[in-house]
Amino acid sequence: MVPMATLSVLGCGYLGAVHAACMADLGHDVIGVDVLEEKVAQLNNGVPPFHEPGFSEVLARALDSGRLRFTTEISEVEGADMHFIAVGTPQRPDSYAADMTHVDAAVDALRPHLVPSAAGLLPVVVGKSTVPVGTAQRLADRIGDAGVLMWNPEFLREGFAVQDTVDPDRIVYGLPTKDPAAAKHARDSLSGVYQSMLERGIPLLEVDYATAELVKVAANSFLATKISFINAMAELCELTGADVTHLAEAIGHDDRIGPKFLRAGVGFGGGCLPKDIRAFMARADELGATQSLAFLREVDSINLRRREHVVALTVEGLGGDLYGKQITVLGAAFKPNSDDLRDSPALAIGSQLAGLGATVTFTDPAAGARLRVMRPDLRVADTIDEALQGADVVLLLTEWSEFSAIDPDHARTLVRRPWLIDGRNAVDVAAWRAAGWTVRALGRP
Repeated sequence: MVPMATLSVLGCGYLGAVHAACMADLGHDVIGVDVLEEKVAQLNNGVPPFHEPGFSEVLARALDSGRLRFTTEISEVEGADMHFIAVGTPQRPDSYAADMTHVDAAVDALRPHLVPSAAGLLPVVVGKSTVPVGTAQRLADRIGDAGVLMWNPEFLREGFAVQDTVDPDRIVYGLPTKDPAAAKHARDSLSGVYQSMLERGIPLLEVDYATAELVKVAANSFLATKISFINAMAELCELTGADVTHLAEAIGHDDRIGPKFLRAGVGFGGGCLPKDIRAFMARADELGATQSLAFLREVDSINLRRREHVVALTVEGLGGDLYGKQITVLGAAFKPNSDDLRDSPALAIGSQLAGLGATVTFTDPAAGARLRVMRPDLRVADTIDEALQGADVVLLLTEWSEFSAIDPDHARTLVRRPWLIDGRNAVDVAAWRAAGWTVRALGRP
């Protein structure tokens, strides 16, 4: 039987809202706190403020159980056994560094409400936000003797966030090293919350603050490097006539490399990988270790270069003049099963082509409504057929299954010119060419 705990979650964005709902679904009493009244109202009404498969069902169950609620009043968390910090750490507008404003504000707002339990136990503050190494110790000093801080980095994949919350491939505890008693209290408290997961044998790693902070950014930097590596290979394949999909398959059979994240295309985006590798570089600069992460600058450069490559291919294919041309962009979110538009390659490419004079129409199964609000200057179609109507070129830039399943024969009847740039290597090229389409797939002949 899982012992019930009273938890608070500060920050109810993508990370915090999913964590709050999942913890309540596991049997704990949870209060989520956010400064945005509209978001809090949505969540209390069972309406997810973002698209995430499975989240609406978990949210509904947790609310119906009476174990979950959301508020804008930080004072309502007073008396909770444990407080999770899940606010955002976006890239600063003036540098590569992470903006710690929200993290610092959350800790400062929480501190006056950290009170011991009836048994005299200090509340445990659990950091989940992705932060520069050294942040946890700074925040621990800020909290002082009002509570015990530990760091428990998240490893959520958008599109799989619920699964990754309740069934992660590992759990990491960053514990204070100077106070064994405090470390034991923090470890035991969080292990009680995660008991059902730990009983299933999910690996638990206990490390110091700095290591816990580095785990997330190191993992993201490795994944970004792997993606940019295969995209660099795609550049060479296009120059030599090789096929990057066959190359990726061949090297992926090496168990030291593995096949995951070896899909060449327009590169990565979203709210994590781009800003995390940049913040990692910025922190290395501050620590005097600039050369240690110098390779990440090329990882970032390769990633951005893929977007420019698709723009160049489109301009070249349209004869250099985009005025009066109709371009359809299949996809707006940075990845499928998400409506996240942050640093989306699809949105960046489409926006640049629109700026060059083309009429660009986007369609996306989940992100269309969000795109209309965020970018009212762009055209958004509700259906694939509507988006394809009269197109001079079609760009597949987010690999939704709906796009891979398009019938090329039907699609050809809608467009003005049957020309496809597959920026995700997501379609059956032979089938599309057999249907009369000219197909340019990145990294392939």
